[in-house]
Amino acid sequence: MSQGSKPKPAFYAAVLVVIVGLVGLAMWRCSGKKTETAKKADKIDINDIKSQSGNGTAESPDSSTVTTVKEYEFEPAARLPEVPGTSDYKALGAKRVVKFAINVWAGWAPIIYANGGKGPGKIWKDSKGNDFQVELVLIDNPVNMGDTFAAGGVHIGWATVDMLPLIVQRLNRDARTMPRVFQQIDWSNGGDGIVVRDNIKNIADLRGKKVVLAQNSPSHFFLLNALLNGGVQPSEVKMDFTQDAFQAAAAFNANKDYAAVVTWAPDIYNLEKVKGNRILVSTGTANKLIADVWFARADFARDNPEIIEGLVRGILDSVTELKDDNKKQEAAKLMADVYGLPPADTMGMLGDAHWTNYAENRDFFLNQNNPANFERTYNTAYLLYKAIRVVDEKVPFDKIMDFSVIKKLGSEAKYADQKNEYDYKFTPVAADAIQQSVESEILTKTVVISFFPNSFDLYKKVKKPVGDGKEVDAPYDPNVDFTIEEIAKLAAQYGAARIVIEGHTDASMRGIADERLVKDLSLNRANAVKEALVKKFNLDPNQFSVAGWGWDRPADPSDPNNHAKNRRVEVKVYPAEAQ
Repeated sequence: MSQGSKPKPAFYAAVLVVIVGLVGLAMWRCSGKKTETAKKADKIDINDIKSQSGNGTAESPDSSTVTTVKEYEFEPAARLPEVPGTSDYKALGAKRVVKFAINVWAGWAPIIYANGGKGPGKIWKDSKGNDFQVELVLIDNPVNMGDTFAAGGVHIGWATVDMLPLIVQRLNRDARTMPRVFQQIDWSNGGDGIVVRDNIKNIADLRGKKVVLAQNSPSHFFLLNALLNGGVQPSEVKMDFTQDAFQAAAAFNANKDYAAVVTWAPDIYNLEKVKGNRILVSTGTANKLIADVWFARADFARDNPEIIEGLVRGILDSVTELKDDNKKQEAAKLMADVYGLPPADTMGMLGDAHWTNYAENRDFFLNQNNPANFERTYNTAYLLYKAIRVVDEKVPFDKIMDFSVIKKLGSEAKYADQKNEYDYKFTPVAADAIQQSVESEILTKTVVISFFPNSFDLYKKVKKPVGDGKEVDAPYDPNVDFTIEEIAKLAAQYGAARIVIEGHTDASMRGIADERLVKDLSLNRANAVKEALVKKFNLDPNQFSVAGWGWDRPADPSDPNNHAKNRRVEVKVYPAEAQ
């Protein structure tokens, strides 16, 4: 979500209080101890992976490893909680009018277009061919929307997935009001961004600086995500809050003490035009960070499954129709009427969202291997809220996510034949070419993988004692899967960015080992990480380039002999145009 009229609840501010501990925990889990070799050179046994830098290839897929889509095997009906009691929502009436809450945001263009405006007027068809109508109810404030939803004034609500743990906690007091999420509407696609002064080269440069933004807004969430991925504690940044993003943009423009502002369109583009400013990153690059969905009351979904299917079909068909530029113009005119905005403004809004088609919805809801899927996004949000004691009891993702309609539509060719149209197409580029083409990366995420000495096998097993003189085969680094998933989530969130994976080794054998072989080892370790990302999460190999620096770039130049710190992988995010 990107519009100023999309306020977020107050929990975002509280993230700052405990986020330091969360980052420390994640880094602790990723850091293992590696056995030191005392007198043996760090020799390399290159037996499986060939040294290759940025050529866009990976090892042939292993038939024993999931390399594409792995769908959930459970049926939603088996896990979704039962909805007892009588319904407690506004009756549909003879014309069966569904009240569907929306807010001022480009993502709702497909349903506005499908409905011919605010309505009710146009006749929709349910899955049995019966008529129903839709009335779009504009409720910008999410708290007001939740109140209306709980009271039964609207049957359908809106949210970003990161808001759902809070919404669920509020509504789960009554099983009838529990949300049932049926469809993703869009990804934010460039509407949100961080504008900085020219002297700010990457996220790390914000450490110790002043940033202005709207509190409890999409801007706040976007900044926190970028800081944490860039290794910056939110407490290390001085955040000044304004009532809305427009005030934040004005403050940044008027006060040169601010190093950055987080705001949204059109201000990010207007500020970029001012000499001395530039956009550091936007959701055009972090294009799978913020997902909008709609959900139904559980009792309404129970009583009206045919209408739910009709809504999903109608919106998906509208997404297909809106590929036509003339129909986009028509949608913009309808949006202008619904939102009370000039048509030129609503036409300009359309580029801020990517409407998700059937294939993208299937990938979001059903694909376990998608690192930016519903489950991972929801669970990450829950863990944050739990840590700051905003939520106290987890409602599992499969208690609110209902992919039954999306799964059913896969049996129809017009949906099954659709392709994911939101995967950025990369061409292979070498790491050094990327790094030479731009002044600096957007951010660097440092992770630690404990490799066995002289090995680049991520899943190397070693004998470990279990007591009574017995040993078992156990992973040398038991946290590898956690670390790889953290990288995968970063790469997925920044789905339109180039990712450079840099391998590093310690300098314990400096002056003894062949330096060329040491660099080869670090390169092969970077390649091993890339291979794991591609094979497990089906990520585009061309998004990743690799580099091996051996011992040339210690994590802390003032402490180059800190071997545990130097055995690491750094993941750097660059704009997609870098080449």
